[in-house]
Amino acid sequence: MKRVVIIGSGLGGLTTGVTLAKNGYRVTVVEQGARVGGCLQCFSRHGVKFETGMHFVGSADEGQVLRRLTRYLEIDTKLRLSRLDTRRYYVVGLRGRRFEFANGREAFIERMAEDFPQEKDHLRRYMDVVGQVAAASSLHSLAGGETDTAVMARYQLRSINEVIDSLIGDPLLRDVLVGDLPLYAAERDKTPFSTHAFIMDFYNQSAFRFVGGSETLAQALVEVLREYGGEVLTRQRATRVVCDSRRATGVEVNDETFLAADYVISAIHPLRTLELLRDTSLIRPAYRQRLLGIPQTVGAFSVYLRFKPGAVPYMNYNFFGYNADSPWGCELYQEDEWPKGYLYMHERDAEEQPFARAGVVLTYMRMEELARWAATTVGRRGDDYRAFVRGRAERLIASLDGQFPGLASQVADYYVSSPLTYRDYTGTEGGSLYGVAKDISLGSAGRVPHRTRVPNLFLAGQNVNSHGMLGVLVATMVACGELLTPQRVYEQIQKANT
Repeated sequence: MKRVVIIGSGLGGLTTGVTLAKNGYRVTVVEQGARVGGCLQCFSRHGVKFETGMHFVGSADEGQVLRRLTRYLEIDTKLRLSRLDTRRYYVVGLRGRRFEFANGREAFIERMAEDFPQEKDHLRRYMDVVGQVAAASSLHSLAGGETDTAVMARYQLRSINEVIDSLIGDPLLRDVLVGDLPLYAAERDKTPFSTHAFIMDFYNQSAFRFVGGSETLAQALVEVLREYGGEVLTRQRATRVVCDSRRATGVEVNDETFLAADYVISAIHPLRTLELLRDTSLIRPAYRQRLLGIPQTVGAFSVYLRFKPGAVPYMNYNFFGYNADSPWGCELYQEDEWPKGYLYMHERDAEEQPFARAGVVLTYMRMEELARWAATTVGRRGDDYRAFVRGRAERLIASLDGQFPGLASQVADYYVSSPLTYRDYTGTEGGSLYGVAKDISLGSAGRVPHRTRVPNLFLAGQNVNSHGMLGVLVATMVACGELLTPQRVYEQIQKANT
């Protein structure tokens, strides 16, 4: 049996481990924390559970891409999903109005055309292009056949705003259609339209929350991994990727234990991986400098709300609220205008839930605002840090109360995470919300390849392809394809769904 050591037990590490273990590899996943899951982790306060990273998923109905992938990973029956309101899975609050996104191509067009009747034909054209891009990638669609490289190249090299401006006439509708920008931290003139199209298509087909929290996904993957003989080692921090003169030979953990491997797959941030390769000459300075120069997405500031019992009706959609005139540029705030926008969601505890016990509101925060505490660690940042985040949390709650009057008075307690929290728990560079940022101006120089300069060392996770459940699973298929061949992976997915 070939031995594989995977660094990181987030979604990328666990799905890569399951895929390889199913194919006879001897898999060991090493995790520096006490718990597995990465951004799938949850935490509890006063008996109420909060999700830290992944809050909802899409395309999970029968025949859709996520259902097919979870069936292949043998976790489809282990997950409990609760459908978001099909009439309005998203609501965008912008310029004093609310706009609803409905599931399904035709329902979406009809509902949006109620607010923009003169744009109905343009909305059809917009959805045509979204569908065209989503179908162009054989990995994203699992539809079979080759990727349409011409379509992919066209929309990977054009920005979101350029394409939407060419399709939609009404300036307000253009902004409404990018109301979900917090899901991918897009920047004007930089983020490729393909990123928007994949995410739009993924959630427009169907949208769900996890019942019991996103940690149930991590638990299901660990269970399957162990059924195939794999193991997950917690409190085992990878301190070095060990290489000889030709290739990677294993991973050192906790500065003392060596885990030999035929292959090493790193599912942590690429810059953290570079730090583990400090002793090898196989990585050239030019390669290091290129990875170091790739931009990161903006950081996140999250407030986790614990509501008073029976006080807040459960909200079965996600709300994107904007204090600014446009979703664009919310990361470019001045101190006195923060927050310019945010994403607000409820947690799902049970299948039937008339009242919410918990919610989360998430907004952008630049790491530079936290520079004075950069050398600190969780729980040891001091009173001035606590005062800073408390003040920001109360401003964010007050902004939310403007859209949902009276909500602030129904909050029993709240808890906060800043970019420093994300940095310390997930290892993301600079507290980045989604890791590496996509930038059309950088071309291939702005992409992280799954192959490294070290033979037998590969990368997986959100930075290789894109974040979110589908983006990470695509990266998993790409990484595993190096060991199994892409065709073999695809055929196995097809077989699992016949």
